[in-house]
This record gives sequence, C-alpha cells and structure tokens, in this order.
Amino acid sequence: MELEGPTPATSEEEAEPEDEVDPDALVQRSRPIMGTVFQISVGGMPEAQAAPLIGRALDEIERLEDVLSEWQDDSEISRINAAAGRERPVEVGPDSLRVVKAGLDVSRWSGGAFDLSWAALRGLYTFQPGEESVPTRAEVRARLRFVDWEAIALDEEARTVRLAREGMAIGTGGIGKGYALDRAGAILREGGAESYMMFGGGQVQVHGMRSGRPWRVGIQHPRDPATYIGFLEVTDGSISTSGDYEHAFLDASGTHWHHIIDLETGLPARRTMQVTLLASEGVYADALSTAAFVLGPEAALELLAEVPGHPEAVIIGPDLRLHATPGTRNRLVMRVPIEDGRIPGEPTFRRWR
Repeated sequence: MELEGPTPATSEEEAEPEDEVDPDALVQRSRPIMGTVFQISVGGMPEAQAAPLIGRALDEIERLEDVLSEWQDDSEISRINAAAGRERPVEVGPDSLRVVKAGLDVSRWSGGAFDLSWAALRGLYTFQPGEESVPTRAEVRARLRFVDWEAIALDEEARTVRLAREGMAIGTGGIGKGYALDRAGAILREGGAESYMMFGGGQVQVHGMRSGRPWRVGIQHPRDPATYIGFLEVTDGSISTSGDYEHAFLDASGTHWHHIIDLETGLPARRTMQVTLLASEGVYADALSTAAFVLGPEAALELLAEVPGHPEAVIIGPDLRLHATPGTRNRLVMRVPIEDGRIPGEPTFRRWR
C-alpha cells in the first residue's frame, strides 16, 4: 500500500513559518519499533508543534512494545504464553486486555478462520530466502491440537488471561501493532492534529483530509508489484492488507507456499489472493483481513456484513475476480479496467520479493 500525494516536507529548511503553514506540507518522523518501522506524518501543523507531538506518539508505541512484544521474555504477552497450562491465570494491564479481547472477538466472529492461538504453529514454516522449508503433515497435526481460541480464558473484571493447555501460545503481532497505531492516533488528536497518516507493520491509519481531499491509499496488484489497481479514499480508519505474495516462495515442484495459514488444515489458505480491509480501529484491522483471506470472498463478505462497525474490504479471488463490500462504492477508484469482473493479469504466482 502506498499513499499518493506531494512529497512530504520533513526538514527544518522546508518548514513554513508557524503563521503560514503550507496545507500541502507534511511533518514526518519515523522510528524502528516492534521489529518494523513506524512512520507518522502530520499535515496542517507547524513543525515546531508537530515534531514533538509525533515524538510523543512514537514514545507511546515504544512503551507498548515492552507490554505486547512476543519477543521480549518479560512482556505481558510472553508471560501469558509461558504460563500456558497452569492453573493460575496471568494478571495483565489494560493494553494487553484490549489486545487479547480484540483477538478473541475476531476469533469468535470468524468461527476460528482467525484464531488468536495460531502462534502454536510458529516456526513450522521457514520463508527466509535460501532457507525455505515446509513441515511434514505429522508435524502440522502435532501442532494444530494446540490451536483453540475457545481454550483461552479472559476475565475482563479480574484482568486475567489463561491458556488452558501447555503448548498453546497467542500471537498478537498484527493486532498489537494496530492497537499501537490506535493509541498513537489518540495522542495526535489530543494534541490538536487534524490530519495525519501513520504506517507500521503493514497497516496504514489515516485521519482527516489531505490537501482538501481524502487520503488515498493504493491497492497493489497481487501479481505485479509495479501496478496499483486502484486506491481507497479514506478520511478516518485503519487499512490492512493480507496477500499470498508476502513471505512466500515456490518449491522445486512449483507449489506456492505462503504465510497465511488455514487453521483447519495447517496449510496455506487457497481461497483468496489478496484482501485490503478498512476498519474503524487498528486493533481489529489485521485480524479481520486475515480472517477474510482464509474464508474466501463470498464467506468473507458475509462475515463483514455481520461484524460490528461493518468493515469495508476489497477482495481479489484466486482467479483475479474482484469482490467488494457495498460501502466501497464511494471510496474505491479503479486504475485498471475490469473485464468479466476480473482485474487484468495472470493469476500464477511468481516470486518477486
């Protein structure tokens, strides 16, 4: 996904005087956090005001990394996983509580197409270039028995989480990054920002207008990285994309393997090529786009019609057929012709990154 628009102004030399703020200029800062790079751009605000505000928002994301990271042994999420199977639940703070609740919400809504306990499968597949590997069916079956969102006990009043069986693990990477964007956005708005764009962990969050028009978030062609099939016009919300081309490879037999797993089989989901989903909150966007991808276009559209807030989505099926929720009609601007309901191109996957 990529935003369209003028090149952002980021240096002190380019900043306008405080009483003559260039409405097209953006104050932009980025910082490596949570194993990715978070980037925040604020428009319509003097740099002297926007820069420290962005700094506070990035500080909040850093704080959340210490709470939510699955790669820090002392984080609350790691403590939950380490205590799997024990009788005593783990006490957590409001941030972990929110993230776990969101993950369980999507697990329930989707009937397990997204499952918060998916992390029991972590490490089965290797997507590192030159080191690609896939598990045996026996290895997959041995891990799948630990994937069960219904075995996660959340007590909101006591603020505790418990995983019922040893070997279970919750994975909150995408949800946690989305929640971090939500918290950072709240800080920006409280500080007076009326127009901003944030990016982190493959998710985009926008608020307000960009140069008098909605922000434009590009939708990439799933088989041609140089082509954008269109863009969504958005004034508020989080956009997450799930595709079968990220963390993917072809094996010697030509089989296409990717990282979005159908938890019924433990194998890559095959019903979808790409989902671009818009949700009101970042904490829900990533999990919902994953669930929609696994379900396939028709079932995904049914799910999204029932989910609170009615998220919007543009879904490309394995045959390049385009599917979209009704609410995208006033948001989606196509850049490629649609013939017989399909975007142009060849559906065959060829590794390009």
